[in-house]
Amino acid sequence: MTTILRSNLLAIECIIHVPATLSKPKKKWHTIFTTIYCSRTFSSLVIKSPAAKAKTKVILHPPSHVSLAVIQENGHFQVDQTTLIEVVKEKNFDTLQKLDGVDGVASALGTNTEVGISGSTEDIARRHEAFGSNTYKKPPTKSFFHFVIEAFKDLTIMILVGCAALSLGFGIKENGLKEGWYDGGSIFVAVFLVIAVSAISNYRQNRQFDKLSKVSNNIQIDVVRGGRRQQISIFDIVVGDIVCLKIGDQVPADGLFLDGHSLQVDESSMTGESDHVEVNRSQNPFLYSGTKVADGYARMLVTSVGMNTMWGQMMSQISRDTNEQTPLQARLNKLTSSIGKVGLAVAFLVLVVLLVRYFTGNTTDENGNREFNGSKTKADDIINAVVGIVAAAVTIVVVAIPEGLPLAVTLTLAYSMKRMMTDQAMVRKLSACETMGSATTICTDKTGTLTLNQMKVTKFWLGQESMEEGSASISPFIVELIHQGVALNTTGSVYRASSGSEFEFSGSPTEKAILSWAALELKMDMGKMKQSCAILQVEAFNSQKKRSGVLIGKNRDDTVHVHWKGAAEMILAMCSSYYDASGIVKDLNDSERTKFEQIIEGMAASTLRCIAFAHKQVPEEEYGNLKEQKKVKEDSLTLLGLVGIKDPCRPGVMKAVEDCQYAGVNIKMITGDNVFTARAIATECGILRPGDDMSSGVVVEGEEFRNYTPRERMEKVDKIRVMARSSPFDKLLMVQCLKQKGHVVAVTGDGTNDAPALKEADIGLSMGIQGTEVAKESSDIVILDDNFASVATVLRWGRCVYTNIQKFIQFQLTVNVAALCINFVAAVSAGEVPLTAVQLLWVNLIMDTLGALALATERPTKELMEKPPVGRTEPLITNIMWRNLLAQALFQIAVLLTLQFRGESIFGVTEKVNDTLIFNIFVLCQVFNEFNARKLEKKNVFEGIHKNKLFMGIIGITILLQVVMVEFLKKFADTERLNWGQWGACIGIAVVSWPIGWVVKSIPVPEKPFFSYLEWRK
Repeated sequence: MTTILRSNLLAIECIIHVPATLSKPKKKWHTIFTTIYCSRTFSSLVIKSPAAKAKTKVILHPPSHVSLAVIQENGHFQVDQTTLIEVVKEKNFDTLQKLDGVDGVASALGTNTEVGISGSTEDIARRHEAFGSNTYKKPPTKSFFHFVIEAFKDLTIMILVGCAALSLGFGIKENGLKEGWYDGGSIFVAVFLVIAVSAISNYRQNRQFDKLSKVSNNIQIDVVRGGRRQQISIFDIVVGDIVCLKIGDQVPADGLFLDGHSLQVDESSMTGESDHVEVNRSQNPFLYSGTKVADGYARMLVTSVGMNTMWGQMMSQISRDTNEQTPLQARLNKLTSSIGKVGLAVAFLVLVVLLVRYFTGNTTDENGNREFNGSKTKADDIINAVVGIVAAAVTIVVVAIPEGLPLAVTLTLAYSMKRMMTDQAMVRKLSACETMGSATTICTDKTGTLTLNQMKVTKFWLGQESMEEGSASISPFIVELIHQGVALNTTGSVYRASSGSEFEFSGSPTEKAILSWAALELKMDMGKMKQSCAILQVEAFNSQKKRSGVLIGKNRDDTVHVHWKGAAEMILAMCSSYYDASGIVKDLNDSERTKFEQIIEGMAASTLRCIAFAHKQVPEEEYGNLKEQKKVKEDSLTLLGLVGIKDPCRPGVMKAVEDCQYAGVNIKMITGDNVFTARAIATECGILRPGDDMSSGVVVEGEEFRNYTPRERMEKVDKIRVMARSSPFDKLLMVQCLKQKGHVVAVTGDGTNDAPALKEADIGLSMGIQGTEVAKESSDIVILDDNFASVATVLRWGRCVYTNIQKFIQFQLTVNVAALCINFVAAVSAGEVPLTAVQLLWVNLIMDTLGALALATERPTKELMEKPPVGRTEPLITNIMWRNLLAQALFQIAVLLTLQFRGESIFGVTEKVNDTLIFNIFVLCQVFNEFNARKLEKKNVFEGIHKNKLFMGIIGITILLQVVMVEFLKKFADTERLNWGQWGACIGIAVVSWPIGWVVKSIPVPEKPFFSYLEWRK
């Protein structure tokens, strides 16, 4: 020791001496270096623990020079990141033992295994700096430029760009730069606008998905900091944190098992192995980020976070695929390609007709001269004319192909997803938005969905007496047993900063209710209880068994006791005696058992959830057997008491249930509670009516349903409205039966065991507050507030999405049919196209993008819930839509063809002005028809229009842009200015589409789809 001291002091002496020759900055560096060196030297003289001593190697330095050890970046911690990663990743038990086991690692990380880390800002910052944060690098998101290129890849766009380039080249060559760029340039501008709008909408949707994934990945985790259990975001977890895990949780980081019981982990996400792995302190204390807790509960010490975990490295390679195609999008793509083929055929015919007319000399220029005079015509003129003809034909294809349809779906889904988020529903799978509109049955949980999940113990029975006035009249012996049964057989916790402050309870709502009752009413001291007893064996609660048990050893007298807690009738079945209020054990014969069953039924009928406690002292020899079998004694117990927990119905649930039933959707309640509680709650929520015949199979128990033959199940499943005492398997069985019968089924679930049913259902709805991570990952939509009213809102939005898309299809197809007919008839008969390439592109733009925006953003209305659900096989274009669109298209074709052939004489105008009138009337017809498209069946198309400001704004913008096109962009749009009278005539003709729409809606249509008649004739 003296030698070490002497060598250190000599080294210190030689570095304290500052040479006078040093410059000022160098003197500063010398001082800093001295401070660091001295402090490290003195700290090394402090007596270390034997373990630390063994690891320390002393190196003596001669005083002639100084060797400076590089300080690790985590100077505050006695273990480095590399070692921690290696221990867990390689499951390296030997290295863990060298570090003094889990407790040694906790101590090296400055974590107290009971109270956790301090959680102060400085402490968190230090840990972030040393070990990183619990976030992972994401692959770069697609840039806006990527979507521009994607839009450019469209074949029609490429052809148009080619035509524009040729037109631009020939125009400039013929008329010079000043005049010659108009035709080609205007097509370029129009194409650029179409590309820009498409790219912007796709880019925005992609950004929305990124935001959504951030929200869905932001899981709340239970940690212990400063002795207090609290919930924090998964992204805020740091190395050294103590995390509390329970069934269904996702392990948030890599770490080591501290304490807990029966912990089984599903590591399939990491290893692909479906078998559950047992994690314990002695043989396998290693926990991996991204794995799921399948059974039991535990506390873990976090050793690696973010990119230092295997999960982080995996996730950083995976980008969320936003190209998921929904069923509706697939159907629309099919429709688009069918219409596109018709458009191509028409365009080809127009192309042939125009080319034949040109080369046979049937076309004249503006001065009335023949355009083609055989060999006299210049090659430039021929190419220019052919390019113009090809551009016209290609533009017909552009208008014929309704590329606005996929855009409309994207806009509708993106808009509804955003709105649903504010309505407390987070969409994880886009297709669920549409499917929900077709839902015919909703299977819902009770607790937390129909009820508030704010539980409170309102009844306490000891023996056969109801105890109203707390613990005063109860035997102290019984009170102590209840304290043990509550404090030691729980996954919850009680925190109290000081004796005068409020209690803080954590755990599931049921656990919190029981803990708060025991702490406040029976004056339980949880800390004291835990110190006085040791937990020997635990059987964790799960939804199959509906009970949890614990085997404890009392430190005071080394006796072993068993405590059980769970569903009252299940615990009662395990008992052979009961305690009365004075602590006397009484025999539980058949008549006494019947009395207890009546007490339980009475509480259940008052909508109380009944929980029973049971206890038994275990003889030593029996304990030996239980220890070997790793079991908790579960027979011949003594009933301790019964508590009734009140969980009030959510306000608004009855209205939501009524709305769903009115919309033709069946509501079925599936609960783990007993049949009496289930019946009482179902009646309170409106799922059952007071006059319903309960004996006719409306209410069944899970076991009864399970034991039916497959044929019986199929016969009775439609009748069932309440299933009590059900297991997750029963829920899955019901979903399968309903689907076989042709129902579209939505299911709510929150537990890990609900995952199979959520996956099997057409729409899986998980709960945002109570739901486990496993349930959320198996679901399509997360109900953020756990409220059934939000489920009804999702149903309304699902129907809204479907209807909005139908409105847009009707609007778009009207334009397609009209534009195709007009251009085709005019081209074949007169040899010219009344609507030019630029004009048709402009119509395409207002139709596809502005029209999609206006109609796709209509909000849900009451009448949506007045219709039965839309079947899976119903056609997308209904008879009602065919009636509406054909009437409008025929009107537009009749008006515009009349103007094409007689317009000049009717209005007394030139050909150029007549073409402008045709273009203007055509656009205004679409604007007025947009109002008609708002309602498919209702005659009053203006209802609620003042609420849709976006719709009104888009109509205003469209009209304004049309005025600019006609009046100010004459050369660009190839139009002539119109006077007030001509504008009035255009508006007068276009507005006729309103009364036509009103009259047409009075014409009845058959229920059977039109096209099915064609199939039948075949």
